[in-house]
Amino acid sequence: MTYDEIKIGDEASYTKEITREMVQAFAEISGDTNPVHLDEEYAKGTVFKENIAHGILVTGLISKVLGCDLPGYGSIYISQQVSFLRPVKLGDVITAKVEAIAKEDKRAYVTFKTTCTNQLGKVVIKGEAVGMAPR
Repeated sequence: MTYDEIKIGDEASYTKEITREMVQAFAEISGDTNPVHLDEEYAKGTVFKENIAHGILVTGLISKVLGCDLPGYGSIYISQQVSFLRPVKLGDVITAKVEAIAKEDKRAYVTFKTTCTNQLGKVVIKGEAVGMAPR
């Protein structure tokens, strides 16, 4: 979508199951090998009692929505503020949703409310992102 096509209140979302394989691949790519993500025995001794996904891995689903759906191809991801509210466990099905909440005409910036919810409807990540939409 171009900047002029985007209206306040426009929304888009993407749903994906978070798997052990995704977490392992992200750990390899990012170098974040914290055992809470990878080692089942270690995770049993934590407050989570099982492995959890990297927060930034889950936040990446927001990037998919912004880069491919709203605004979509040709857009530039400028910034993201996030709060991690709940752990994402392996097997959780996460829906990332963005909603246009403000526009800045001079730079074609759009501010989006961003949320990730699990299959139970509980918000696991919330925040705001700014993207530059194509003209």
